[in-house]
Amino acid sequence: MGSLFFKIALGLYFLSMLGYITSLVVRKVQVAKVSTWILFSAFAVHTASIIFRWVETGHSPVTNLYESLSFIAWAVSGSYLIFQVKTKTRILGAFVSPVVLVMAITASARLMEDTPIPSILMSSWVPVHVLLTLTGSALFALACLSGIMYLVQDDLIRNKKAYGFSRLLPSLRELDRINNICLVAGFILITLGIIAGSIWARNVWGSHWQWDPKQIATLISWILYALLLHQRLAIGWKGRKAALLSIIAFVILLFTFVGVNIFFVTVHNFI
Repeated sequence: MGSLFFKIALGLYFLSMLGYITSLVVRKVQVAKVSTWILFSAFAVHTASIIFRWVETGHSPVTNLYESLSFIAWAVSGSYLIFQVKTKTRILGAFVSPVVLVMAITASARLMEDTPIPSILMSSWVPVHVLLTLTGSALFALACLSGIMYLVQDDLIRNKKAYGFSRLLPSLRELDRINNICLVAGFILITLGIIAGSIWARNVWGSHWQWDPKQIATLISWILYALLLHQRLAIGWKGRKAALLSIIAFVILLFTFVGVNIFFVTVHNFI
């Protein structure tokens, strides 16, 4: 059942992406509204897929890279849908839906394989650590996407080319607000996830810190996001500068998530 629901969700994600892109081409907000409902349907079906996967395997559905990508895709789409309740940012879906679809397609490659769980992952701290960290990463991804759209719209306005899209694009203020909220919430969640991970590391390896490449890269990403939040909250950074730094920070975080496993030997080779 988990596999069937995931395939249905994948198809719905594809349809929502087509709808959002079409809304930009034909410049119709109504098309984006329909796409939002399709995305909501995809999120609901994806939720059912994750639940069935959890029940079928008997463990949390985030124990390998493919399951993690599926969860991040789910969390990104869910976080974006939450912002639809009080903001007029439907066209941001044209940026969000392709990313969600790519992650879901990549996850589908080996998502439903029945792989044995390493004994090192048999701990109650593992799902806490991973779920918090991945949800925080999903919010950072949404902050990055809102930052990209902010820069695109700002350039259109500066070059006086935004007239044709003015009624479609969300305001710069709303995009900056989404960026800020996602950064704050994501930082809180990923910090809690790191704390849970350090407790797990202490239980498994006898020390909170191993000088592992993934730990070092994660610390660098955490410091960069902490700096960005400090600049936003204490100094009042807004607009292009905050958007650009949120994009750079997420690229580094993405390397931490995937690149470290490719280029370095790490004890975190299970994800």
